[in-house]
Amino acid sequence: MALNILLLSGLAAFLVGLSKGGLPSVGMMAVPLLSLCMPPMQAAALLLPVFVMSDVVGVWLYRKQFSAPNLKILIPAGILGVFIGWLTTAVVSDQVIAFLIGSVGVGFCLNTWLRQLPQKPQTVNKLKGIFWGTLTGFTSFISHSGAPPFQVYMLPQRLPKLVFAGTSTLLFAVINAAKIIPYQNLQPYHQDNLIQAAILLPFAWVGTMLGAYLTQRINDQLFFLCVQIGLFGISLKLIFDAVWT
Repeated sequence: MALNILLLSGLAAFLVGLSKGGLPSVGMMAVPLLSLCMPPMQAAALLLPVFVMSDVVGVWLYRKQFSAPNLKILIPAGILGVFIGWLTTAVVSDQVIAFLIGSVGVGFCLNTWLRQLPQKPQTVNKLKGIFWGTLTGFTSFISHSGAPPFQVYMLPQRLPKLVFAGTSTLLFAVINAAKIIPYQNLQPYHQDNLIQAAILLPFAWVGTMLGAYLTQRINDQLFFLCVQIGLFGISLKLIFDAVWT
């Protein structure tokens, strides 16, 4: 592995780890970053084993902190979204999906920041959960970018930050596991791919532990503001990429 590719890959894996440690949206930058030195689909395929192995650490860290009512809705919906992404990956434009998801994310953040009257926390909603959960699985399959639809559904509930982080970690652990067979079908893994992914695991594990450390110590209000800022920035990038690529 060339030095420039190793450095970018290591940084991408570190960002994946941070997201698994409880800092949502950060991991979405991994594929775009790695795409600077390889095709996007190749970057997504290379990072999937890193996501999966980071999930092992993340699930252990948040094994007691998650929202079971939300996961009961979001996990089946997310798996359905992965299946839809697998079936339609050859005919659906990545640009269209990126633009739509980016628009939803920007709209949500602007609505949150500009509204004047405080709103009560929303409760678990089955229909909304199915819709946003399916979209989460679909966009996660396309480019590991399932965070915006997940956050659009979850943030209005105003859950405790560790419960929010744990719900995110457990949901995406299941979704990433569901992507293994479809990815293998679309772009078969070889020994060299797995060796490259194994080299990146230490970067991801360090990121996971650091992410969990920071999540536990960040003030709740600051934590969710950081999540919203991350969502806004990533959403803008999705829109930009969709329009200019």
